[in-house]
Amino acid sequence: MKPRYRDSISILKERQFLTDGGLETTLVFRRGMELPHFAAFDLIRTEAGRAALENYYAPYLEAALLLGTGFVLESATWRASRDWGARLGYDAEALAIANRACVAMLHDLRAEYEVPGQPIIVAGNLGPRGDGYRPEERMTAEEARDYHRAQVMTLAEAGADMICAVTMTSPEEATGIVRAAQDADMPVAISFTTETDGRLPTGETLAEAIAAVDAATGGANGGGPLHYMVNCAHPTHFEHALAAGGDWVARIGGIRANASKLSHAELDESTTLDDGDPLEFGADYRRLRALLPGLRIIGGCCGTDHRHVIAAHGACRKAASGERLAYELSA
Repeated sequence: MKPRYRDSISILKERQFLTDGGLETTLVFRRGMELPHFAAFDLIRTEAGRAALENYYAPYLEAALLLGTGFVLESATWRASRDWGARLGYDAEALAIANRACVAMLHDLRAEYEVPGQPIIVAGNLGPRGDGYRPEERMTAEEARDYHRAQVMTLAEAGADMICAVTMTSPEEATGIVRAAQDADMPVAISFTTETDGRLPTGETLAEAIAAVDAATGGANGGGPLHYMVNCAHPTHFEHALAAGGDWVARIGGIRANASKLSHAELDESTTLDDGDPLEFGADYRRLRALLPGLRIIGGCCGTDHRHVIAAHGACRKAASGERLAYELSA
């Protein structure tokens, strides 16, 4: 499939977009599915698995239609890189097939749900090489470029409009992914995760991480990331970092926060789903919106579902309809 928006990806700065929430936590805790290593891409191998993924995306796409927004549709390929694939028995060819199939499914969903004036961007999703909660081995930027290049190239060839790398734990790995995307002539967004103190797991502040990646890759006007995001942390974990201000804050274009206020270590040990309160989640996003002039993309991460995303959108728009829809749409 050919990408539709790769050459006009600046559309992300022109209107509001929703994206999805906690894919893996929804499938595991709400749907009762087994996902070894949280590898949702493995589901694409079977008709039942593909149906489960399609059913996961559907409520979010329906919400975007109702709310009049665009949608950033991210592939279920967060774990579909070399090391994680090997743990599941995938060789390079099988992994490429899975990445392509995940993007092809998104093209099918776009054909079904996209309407004029509400664009659906197909994004190839990348995750960290290591554990997103415990970065065990810190790569150099060139090592990260070499590691992620194959997946980036495959997602580009499959017809993704852009690359979105989420749960990034270090500026070096993020820099390597941006360089791999540049090699493939692909637009790219980088989403960092933070601990409860608002710093990356490797210790940098968000300001330091964004400055480092921009300096190494050309920044907004030199082929660097389209924008940055924050994901897999509760809003209260990083709100104070945003409140400190600075030019770097304007580079943040999206938030995909956790529903839970628990730390990464606590979430790692949890055997139950902490989905918080969708309306409180929305109120948290309203505060973030006041701090982020460039916020255009609203989604969720661990523990969230479409109720949280709709409530966050409604709160950011200061509209009660978002909160009402959160409970009218089934979980």
